[in-house]
Amino acid sequence: MNDSISAKELASRWERCRKLLHQFIPQAQGILVFSRLNIYYFAGTFANGVFWLPLSGEPVLFCRRGDERAKIESPINHIFPFRSYKDIETILADLGCFLPEVVAAEMNGLSWALANNLTKHLSPRQFVSADKIIGMCRANKSEWELNILREAGAKHERCLNRLLPPFLHSGISELEICHKISELFFSEGHLGILRMENYGEEVFLGHISVGDSANYPSVFNGPVGLKGVHPAAPHMGSAEVKWTKGKPLTIDNGFTLAGYITDKTQIYWLGEKESIPVDALRAHNFCIDLQNQIAELLMPGTLPSEIWSHCLAKVERSGWSDGFMGYG
Repeated sequence: MNDSISAKELASRWERCRKLLHQFIPQAQGILVFSRLNIYYFAGTFANGVFWLPLSGEPVLFCRRGDERAKIESPINHIFPFRSYKDIETILADLGCFLPEVVAAEMNGLSWALANNLTKHLSPRQFVSADKIIGMCRANKSEWELNILREAGAKHERCLNRLLPPFLHSGISELEICHKISELFFSEGHLGILRMENYGEEVFLGHISVGDSANYPSVFNGPVGLKGVHPAAPHMGSAEVKWTKGKPLTIDNGFTLAGYITDKTQIYWLGEKESIPVDALRAHNFCIDLQNQIAELLMPGTLPSEIWSHCLAKVERSGWSDGFMGYG
């Protein structure tokens, strides 16, 4: 797989972002991006710094460190080292550009301290949130991106549905399952890192939960709970919890390929299908049916809130509302 994002792909993203900016924040004449993940999306390199995209003209990438690497990986023409936010104006002026009075900024990508530093050095400019613009831009996937996601999904399915089951057995611990998943995932090209958009949220490998472990209290914003390895690392699975007959095994994790992640939850049962409790099988089948309905409703123009309302209505009529989307 090609390791770099092409100039054509990046140019398409810039143009889409500019159109959204003009449509939703017409008073802003450009956008500043700060988080490394979004800088990678717009620049093609995982830089530590600032990405500037003017409404017209060429973008500029400012790097606190590693500008040499950025020049290797990114097709952007203007890549410069900088030490302080006050350098941004000087560098742009040397290019014959200027920082406008109203600037759209990625506010989720800055800590409070850095935001104060930015406004101090670039005052008296007005900064308006560009987070919605960035989200809308990224939500529109190109065929190049979709192909990566399809390949990641195929590898993910292969690992969990075909490669992993032969290694599962009675008495294996959650943590031992984690180790085997890691081995299989990396052998298929998994990058290891599961980046989260939500500020401060983190996850490693995913959640591996046996039986009632899936109901263990969790601070993670997801339906599957787990005890985890340690209170300081409430991820993966516990060495103390073993998989035995009569207990479901829940694996909820992500596979990363070329910076893109697929998310998959797979349920396993130790024994014959006939030994699964009737209510458990009915509840599982209900969730599968609901998932299929969601897939059918995921059409351009559909509001996610409408899909969520549809799910809640179905759940309320089903008798499975208690514990839907997890406890705690």
